[in-house]
Amino acid sequence: MSKQTSDRSDQEPPARFGEALLERALFGSRWILAPFYVGLVLSMAALLVQFGRELVHLFGHLTAEPAAGGTLSSEAQTTIYVLSLIDIVLMANLVLMVVLSGYENSVSRLNVTSEDRPSWLGKLDASGLKQKVFNSIVAISAIQLLRVFLQAGQASEKELWASAAIHMVFVVSALCLALSDRVSAGAKKPDK
Repeated sequence: MSKQTSDRSDQEPPARFGEALLERALFGSRWILAPFYVGLVLSMAALLVQFGRELVHLFGHLTAEPAAGGTLSSEAQTTIYVLSLIDIVLMANLVLMVVLSGYENSVSRLNVTSEDRPSWLGKLDASGLKQKVFNSIVAISAIQLLRVFLQAGQASEKELWASAAIHMVFVVSALCLALSDRVSAGAKKPDK
């Protein structure tokens, strides 16, 4: 019997070495995500360019002479430009949250000890991030819907209803996700 035991112990180290090597490779594969996060940071640069364009349009509109017979009032047009700016800012905030919390949750802990470190960093898990994404999508959708309603004279009734329906789909989806997360969080709590 001692021979069988020694034979098994002789075979375990190579198998354990292979297993350890595989586990290290799998764990190290998380770094493949890093270029995705760098790409998202570059997309924020694209959002910055778009923000600049919208800002130029806004100031161009403010300095232009009012168009006679225009379909939108100057106030409504200004509101639409400002809503476009808010839309871009919300999208940039969303991208930043996904980059920082996704990197920290999936790749590596961020070693940032700055005083201006966001309070949510390190506390936002995958479920919380999903909820933030959906909430941002609902907010962006609401801004798009408001933009369509402000331009109601230029949109058909069908387009208005379609925009409202799309927004409601986002709202209901966000509520269902929040309810699902709440139910699953309650199921994970141990009974006392």
